[in-house]
Amino acid sequence: MALVVEAAGGILYRWRGDFRGWTKFVDHDQTPEGASPHAVLDEIEVCVVHRPRYDDWTWPKGRVDPNETPLHAAVREIGEETGMNVELGAYIGEVEYALEDEGRNARHGKAAKRLDTKHVRYWMATPLDDEAKQRLRTAFGPIRLADREEIDSVVWLPVFRARRILTHPLDRDVLDQFVDRVEEGAAFARTVLLVRHAKAEARKTWNGTDADRPITPRGAAAAYALGRELACYNPSRLVSSPWRRCQETLKILSWQTGMPLENADPLTEDAFAADPDAAWECFLDQIKRTVADGRNTAICMHRPVIGGIFAHLRTICATKALAKRLISSTPYMPTGTAIMFSVVDGKDGPVIINIQKVTPIVY
Repeated sequence: MALVVEAAGGILYRWRGDFRGWTKFVDHDQTPEGASPHAVLDEIEVCVVHRPRYDDWTWPKGRVDPNETPLHAAVREIGEETGMNVELGAYIGEVEYALEDEGRNARHGKAAKRLDTKHVRYWMATPLDDEAKQRLRTAFGPIRLADREEIDSVVWLPVFRARRILTHPLDRDVLDQFVDRVEEGAAFARTVLLVRHAKAEARKTWNGTDADRPITPRGAAAAYALGRELACYNPSRLVSSPWRRCQETLKILSWQTGMPLENADPLTEDAFAADPDAAWECFLDQIKRTVADGRNTAICMHRPVIGGIFAHLRTICATKALAKRLISSTPYMPTGTAIMFSVVDGKDGPVIINIQKVTPIVY
């Protein structure tokens, strides 16, 4: 049986000059100043690395370690190969090729089933500033710089020059997908993380109030593991229902990063039952705040509330395909997981342009 090696990486990009000031999209084709997506691409530089073993220029990437998610591996590998701590943004796509083609300038279709293959997932990524790097250090874990025998050169290039220097056709395909994401507005997007609290003690066996029902020991393990995944997106604000099981789910990440937990009273189960519209307005206000101040936000809540929130979120998705990813039947999402939304400011309000599931590994 053929072996599939899982790997992850990304296209690390940065802005030239003060172009990052163009942060509001009127639609998915233009900025308010009337600049075309091509003009946006002209102001972006991407990071390409050289591997002496293969004498090739490629995107930073590497194998997923045991008990590691591709999401976490992408941040770790980009950090190891470029020397920069990063935050992830929109998902770009994936490629698969025969392991025997590693480092070769060849284009093949999907590798034959009898061949060992490498499956690589890619994300958009941007460098962290010093404050964010220090804040996330404990939550994410250590990143060591790759040896020069593995990576001996790291360069920043305009998009059109990167296309010329990349060795592999599949890497150019990934660049095409990156360009698609940029043209959708992803380079201007901010991240909102909707978190479902970790597994809580059963209602029928809990003698206290529902508001005070805690997470279980396994739920605590899931909450710890989830923090490592949320850290990949560099949240700088943590918001939660004030009920205990939601608070405990984000408490470890709060402790590790030094970020306080902000209470959102309309997101409790009782408040939602009494006024569903108030819960949505609360969540929408957090989305607008995230887009306005550029601070990625994680928001923890309960299963019934999530169902109501999803119904509204489907209406602000950029496409029907995205909206369909927000399922309409309970339980909506597993306990101790999150959903990442890339959000831009459209002419009629926030628009979701990318959705990712965030599922930790508990071991």
